[in-house]
Amino acid sequence: MSGVFKAACVQVNAQLEIEDNVARAIELIREAHSAGADLITMPENVGMMGHRSRDIRGLAMPEAEHVALAAFRDAARDTGAWLLPGSLGISADDGRVHNRSYLIDSDGGIVARYDKIHMFDVDLPNGESYRESKNFKPGGDTVIAPTPWGLLGLTVCYDVRFPHLYRTLAKAGARFITVPSAFTRTTGTAHWHVLLRSRAIETGCFVIAPAQCGTHPGERQTYGHSLIVNPWGEVLSDGGENPGIVVAEIDCAKVDEARHMVPSLAHDQPLPEPEVAGQSSEVVRRAAV
Repeated sequence: MSGVFKAACVQVNAQLEIEDNVARAIELIREAHSAGADLITMPENVGMMGHRSRDIRGLAMPEAEHVALAAFRDAARDTGAWLLPGSLGISADDGRVHNRSYLIDSDGGIVARYDKIHMFDVDLPNGESYRESKNFKPGGDTVIAPTPWGLLGLTVCYDVRFPHLYRTLAKAGARFITVPSAFTRTTGTAHWHVLLRSRAIETGCFVIAPAQCGTHPGERQTYGHSLIVNPWGEVLSDGGENPGIVVAEIDCAKVDEARHMVPSLAHDQPLPEPEVAGQSSEVVRRAAV
């Protein structure tokens, strides 16, 4: 599919108060719409950034009752833009929370839902420790969704470290992939730009990555730098470190151009299980146990 449209990333510094967070996000949605954006994306946890279980679980809501989702659906109808609320905390049936991304059309209808698959369970050298699986229930489905400009693949934050997910989305027809995030300042400084550029290059997709920024409850710090990257791996827009918006023109023809120049999506080969040179498979298996 060809055509040109404008995409925007809304960059926010969400806190615990859902109504305040949503109000600030909607102000920036309106600003992005005034700048001509047709698709406006928001970060992971756009409705609330908490660090304690009682906040994460206690402030989650069922989808049908979620005040942030209702407000963003209204904002889509009011502006006539497509919106991607990066993720919201949706109550799960086991007491945990779905970290769920939504795609909303210009009439306020929910086109797609995606539950974050990969949980950020890490211990960083500076002492930061995260256990998303303690409070969040991982999803199990990959999702692509129709838009007026082509198919959009949905992912969230830590998913970006799993390139096979992005290749799966691209091979299923995605031409654009969203990566709403709340990347830590530590990991963002080291890896954010290179990971997003790599996912764009590998897939021949536009990658649109709205991000949280600044300091949040529990002194958690996020990196900011919302990015829009073209299929050749070039950064079209960078949101820096403060709340605001970035807008970039998306020329859909660039997807086909990049994939024609380097058609790697068509060059996959079946790979056998590797063997250590000079050793039998049985020896390698015993050593690994």
